Amino acid sequence: MAEQKLIKLKINEREVQVPQGTLVIEATRRIGTEVPSFCYYPGLSLQAACRMCLVEVEKAPKLQTACTLVATEGMIVRTDTEQVRQARKYMLEFLLTNHPLDCPVCDKGGECELQDMVFRYGADSSRFVEEKIHRPEEKWSELVYYDAPRCILCFRCVRVCDEGMDVKALGVGMRGANSVIIPNRGDHLECEECGMCIDICPVGALTSGTYRYKTRPWEMSYVSTVCTHCSNGCKTTLSVRNHEILRSNNRDLSGINKDFLCVKGRFGFDFTKHAERIRQPMVRKGDKLYPVSWEEAAQAAATKLKAVYDASEKDSIGFIGSNRASNEENYLLQRMARATFATNNIDHHRTVDYTGLITALGERAGDSLLTMEQLYQSKAVLLVGNDPTNQNPLAGWQIRSGIRHHGTKLFIINANEIRLKRKATQFVKVTAGQEAAALRWLAHEEGQFSPALVEQLVQLKAGLEAESDVAVVFGAEVSGAAIAPLVTFGSQLPGKTRYMALGDYANSRGAADMGVLPDRLPGYAYVGNPQAHESFEKLWGCGAIPTKPGLTTPQMVEAAQAGKLKALYVVGANPLAHFGTLGYGRGQLELLIVHEMFLTETAKVADIVFPAASAYEKDGTVTNTSGEVQMLHKGAEVMGPRGDFDLLKILSHQLEKLGRGKAFHYKTPAAVFEEIRTAVSGYNVRPAGLLTGGAEPTHVQSARNGHAPYDVPVGLIRSAKDTLFTSGTLGRFCTMLDSLPEATTEP
Repeated sequence: MAEQKLIKLKINEREVQVPQGTLVIEATRRIGTEVPSFCYYPGLSLQAACRMCLVEVEKAPKLQTACTLVATEGMIVRTDTEQVRQARKYMLEFLLTNHPLDCPVCDKGGECELQDMVFRYGADSSRFVEEKIHRPEEKWSELVYYDAPRCILCFRCVRVCDEGMDVKALGVGMRGANSVIIPNRGDHLECEECGMCIDICPVGALTSGTYRYKTRPWEMSYVSTVCTHCSNGCKTTLSVRNHEILRSNNRDLSGINKDFLCVKGRFGFDFTKHAERIRQPMVRKGDKLYPVSWEEAAQAAATKLKAVYDASEKDSIGFIGSNRASNEENYLLQRMARATFATNNIDHHRTVDYTGLITALGERAGDSLLTMEQLYQSKAVLLVGNDPTNQNPLAGWQIRSGIRHHGTKLFIINANEIRLKRKATQFVKVTAGQEAAALRWLAHEEGQFSPALVEQLVQLKAGLEAESDVAVVFGAEVSGAAIAPLVTFGSQLPGKTRYMALGDYANSRGAADMGVLPDRLPGYAYVGNPQAHESFEKLWGCGAIPTKPGLTTPQMVEAAQAGKLKALYVVGANPLAHFGTLGYGRGQLELLIVHEMFLTETAKVADIVFPAASAYEKDGTVTNTSGEVQMLHKGAEVMGPRGDFDLLKILSHQLEKLGRGKAFHYKTPAAVFEEIRTAVSGYNVRPAGLLTGGAEPTHVQSARNGHAPYDVPVGLIRSAKDTLFTSGTLGRFCTMLDSLPEATTEP
């Protein structure tokens, strides 16, 4: 990439050096000088509607708008002269002509940009005497309310919906002083309900249905954590009052998602206070589950697990982990399975084939994985399968932003007419299940296709070969041996090709990295690798770890039905509903233990149920689908439930008392992560980057173990195909999401 030419200018007598083409308003921000604006917003088209960013430019005949003025060599700018201050004061006076002075009841009070500027520039009186135009507040949806008199017509909401989200659900109606923002369905919204319009609004014109009239900004505490829904790893800031989450946003623009959050990230937090939350441990007595003490439940779980282990054949117990649990919790779960119960029957719901990608890349895996920022910066993207707009919203946002800001070329191979098609340079439609064959044709030009499809593939291949440093993104449609031709084709393209597999849930990638797999130890070391065995056996102080791959999740459910598996330990998953032919039954299991927030189909038939804390109620780390590690922070205390870290730790101590395995003596999840940093390939990330709220990329290296070529059974890798309004089992307990009409109309 060619270096950008730098130019010099003076701002308030201070010399500044910026890349050519930089706007003056951005140049001032580089040196910490504030130039106020209402309509300007980075990444959106220029509007110049509010006139608050007026500055003096030497030799210019009048004040200039800094948001549309490009910095030039030798320019001299002054941002705080008397003329500038007076101009801003007059603009505020004009804006307040029709603005209601209802700050005491406005939800934006304390966070309002207009309020801040009025305080700063002292627009304390008005020369306008016209009667204010009154309009009733409008309810556009369960989540979005609009108060027209408060609107200052900055058009941020219209532009972010049109340009950023590519939804175009908002527009402008009427003219002059009667202008208003109007929704796309007359009196209501029909859109993705992302709430971007609410957070981007500089005043209180657009307000949130989950937050309005509940509290004030200074009455809340703010906790930065990671969204608990999809696998993209958006950072979110929880606004908490009296241990209740009242709001979620990312207004400080930190994190890999900057200001973006989808409807689940911004409004899907109310499951934490759902009436059906399990608050107390339960043990089955006869046909019913009864609440018991923590001591009774923990002792019963340990006693019954040991009894099954002692009385049954080897590998009679299975463990199913969670793609919503933290890295530390999944690491401890697979350690308990392997070190305490000597089994590799450990798996989770795999929504994309991370193992296949790491294996196919081999020694190149460390620097060939694509981060979210690199996806945004890419000049060309090949998307195979998946529907990022619905299933991976941040990935979709990054692709759309790259197209707008950098001219990214998007090439798609898909069996469905996904929304990103209208942004694509080329869209190749294949029949369902034909994605792998299309990739083999791209890599080796082998396979039988119709002449029309071959012509499309030829054009797509030529288009990608004309680009450099291509980003390859794929979903569950490509797995096992099908990933190899994808990597082969990527290696034929110019520059450095990078890859991203798109999973479904908050820690799908982390669960795989931590070894919640029947054939892989933490860091994807094959279970038959003697060096890896020796290392982990020494670290955990245990006997020999089994070298034979264990059962997958579907196999464990099937074995439970047939009576070949005697006990199943499930952490934050619902396998009987998702994988079984059990009709929500438990088959011939002698023991079923579940960690869960709600009585799911699996929890309802369990023998022991432990109430688990959600990701918003505990500390730890998670790894997003692009392999970037971030920290979870406890947002709220919750009565009753405990984190899976505490539950596994308690169980390990009970088992040690009974003579089965060694207790976990980690005091905090941070202590577990320190072990992960040293023991798991690619996880020796910078602690400082995590502690300051950053996302640290992992550099996992695939070990060459000399085993048979990697592949997976058909149907093992299955996406939940969630929409923007569903989130697996958790989604049914998100009341606000379920209240939306779009949730019932989505396919």
